[in-house]
Amino acid sequence: MEPKITLLDTIHQTFDLDRRDINTYSPLTLAYLGDAVYEIIIRTLIVEGKEGAVNTLHRRSSKLVNAGAQATIFNAIESQLLEEELAVYRRGRNAKSHSVAKNASIHDYRMATGFEALMGYLYLIGDMNRAIALVRQGLTNSDLLSFL
Repeated sequence: MEPKITLLDTIHQTFDLDRRDINTYSPLTLAYLGDAVYEIIIRTLIVEGKEGAVNTLHRRSSKLVNAGAQATIFNAIESQLLEEELAVYRRGRNAKSHSVAKNASIHDYRMATGFEALMGYLYLIGDMNRAIALVRQGLTNSDLLSFL
């Protein structure tokens, strides 16, 4: 069986990019990327789960792609994280951001930033299976699964 080529591999090959050491990324850069990773997981779940107008799909995804929901998901998965994953989360949570929380407490906003950093990290190390499993576990172990 051939090894799977990931999206990241394809991007690197197509644009002739060298791999960077994962430790050179700032926690806010990991969170920036992880925000998109998490959102594509949620949007895919919503689009594949039910049909509907784009406006309806957006409203459904907005219930899960926000700081409060991400903090809830993190609380549901924290005990299952490996030490390295917890360290990435903490780096993201503790990073000093120049943006402010919109419609969220600063506590939830920081937790969400840590969660997004973890998602970005898992994407960059090529472990999307782990990212998806953690999102699934977080949705299942919280009251958020009903929003899908």
